[in-house]
Amino acid sequence: MTIIENLHGMLERGVDSALLRYSLGNELLKIGDANAAIAHLREALRFDADYSAAWKELGKALVTSGNHAEAVDVFDQGIEVAERRGDIQAAKEMGVFRNRAQKTLDQA
Repeated sequence: MTIIENLHGMLERGVDSALLRYSLGNELLKIGDANAAIAHLREALRFDADYSAAWKELGKALVTSGNHAEAVDVFDQGIEVAERRGDIQAAKEMGVFRNRAQKTLDQA
């Protein structure tokens, strides 16, 4: 059984949390299923809007899906959350990803 199957199994048993949704979104993004990842990462943020890592992964998933404009907005929100929480490394990483997404938009 794969990690993704295990995580889906937990959801089917009624276990649900920000960490579970983040983990599932992260694993789905790793295998290239950006759209499914986006749905789970949005759910992670519904559970915990201050989850810096979920903001970062959601932005990355949006970039992967080709939605650079929304990714820029998500990274902006994530940077604000990370800075407010003192998660400076996450804020820096999202800043780099945000600039790349914005550059892609500017070149389009």
